[in-house]
Amino acid sequence: MKKDIKIIGSGFSSLSAACYLAKQGHTVTIYEKNQTIGGRARQLKRDGFTFDIGPTWYWMPDVFERFFADFDKKPSDYYELKKLSPAYQVYFGINEFVTISDNLEEIANTFESIEKGSSVALKKFMAVAKSNYDIAIKDLVYRPGVSPLELITLETAKKINKFFGTISKDVKSKFKNKKLIQILEFPVLFLGAKPSDTPSFYSFMNYADFGMGTWHPKNGMYSVILALEKLALELGVKINTNSNIDKISVYNGKAEGLVVNGKIVQADLILSGADYHHTETLLDQKYRMYSEKYWESKTFAPSSLLFYVGFDKKVKNVEHHSLFFDVDFDIHAEAIYDDPKWPEEPLFYASFPSKTDLNCAPEGKEAGIFLIPIAPGIEDTPEIREKYFEIIMTRFENLTGQDLKNNVIFKESFCVKDFIKDYNSYKGNAYGLANTLFQTAFLRPKLKSNKVKNLYFTGQLTVPGPGVPPALISGKLVAELIKKNKSY
Repeated sequence: MKKDIKIIGSGFSSLSAACYLAKQGHTVTIYEKNQTIGGRARQLKRDGFTFDIGPTWYWMPDVFERFFADFDKKPSDYYELKKLSPAYQVYFGINEFVTISDNLEEIANTFESIEKGSSVALKKFMAVAKSNYDIAIKDLVYRPGVSPLELITLETAKKINKFFGTISKDVKSKFKNKKLIQILEFPVLFLGAKPSDTPSFYSFMNYADFGMGTWHPKNGMYSVILALEKLALELGVKINTNSNIDKISVYNGKAEGLVVNGKIVQADLILSGADYHHTETLLDQKYRMYSEKYWESKTFAPSSLLFYVGFDKKVKNVEHHSLFFDVDFDIHAEAIYDDPKWPEEPLFYASFPSKTDLNCAPEGKEAGIFLIPIAPGIEDTPEIREKYFEIIMTRFENLTGQDLKNNVIFKESFCVKDFIKDYNSYKGNAYGLANTLFQTAFLRPKLKSNKVKNLYFTGQLTVPGPGVPPALISGKLVAELIKKNKSY
């Protein structure tokens, strides 16, 4: 039966869900509090420069292909993709870096040049990672997290030990060189937890990295948001920006509408792709599934201090994606997860999209994005931001052998306070709820409210978890759950 569905937020998961629900025949309307759509994946344009505010990595292209195929489309109908070669670079010291190629054979050769015998170990490790990927991404993550039985299959039964080991232990048992260990531990940071707290099964992220490569959509990740918007509009979805949600209206235990900018909007069903914790604050206390104590007890993915910088010249000695691991990874991780505070010597990541995409900066200039992962909820002031910009730019100059501070045309920053203000993000986290063993699948917050009829959730705090591909999948899962439940 055709129903009137209202969706809160316009990030990847909301847009994905909107497309699936519209395809089912429902009337779908999205409400976005900000001026532009995209949620965390919005775009910044300034003085001829273009930056992705949020995600900058395009991994798991098969997930995007599977999404568009559900609508008899393909990514190339909407945007142009380029595989990055090399994929990225990792700096460990002054002029001391490892370049990660766009194919496993060359990566294995690079490993072998650093640690004798590691090419063979890598190929064995990657064979397991691919097997895990085939099970996880082609099957398990497309399950709604309703029951623990979803995880029990013939294939997962063979890998039960992979849920109790950790990425860190696995990697360190096979490789001795610290650089190689850090490179292999890096991809799971996208899952929002320390490698020592991430189950071995998540090595499928290494296959996403080395096996499938790193891609760049022309004009940036925002091109994918625009693709989803176009598809949604083609399917009849209505999208309203500058539309703040004040309250979810509930009557006799049933969601009946939204209060948008002070006005009541009726609905047969409500779906929120906004921050899960924030969404529940839009309900009266008795209708909330999860207490403040519950959220306090959870392991959240990091927040970030981000800088969007316009340089008046081209930046040398870096790739499109560059990681700076020249300081102690474990000490920085402790400052995020164990003793939340600003790290004294932060690891950081830099992206220069104009290396690949000439549309991202004026000719002869460079667009730079710098990211420091930090603990959510820590102090955020202009003085702290400026201090850390100075820290990472000094290191960046030293490591890459160039002067750049005097070539900054402008810089804009984004940190904890902005994540809270723009996205109502719990403690200003950037990536959602970490994928630790006890925060996986059915152990994550549910897609469907058990206290309010016709209220559903999607996004990075529910299943399957953090990241752009999981967000697309989350939208599909909730749409299928709505269709299956027919609770309206």
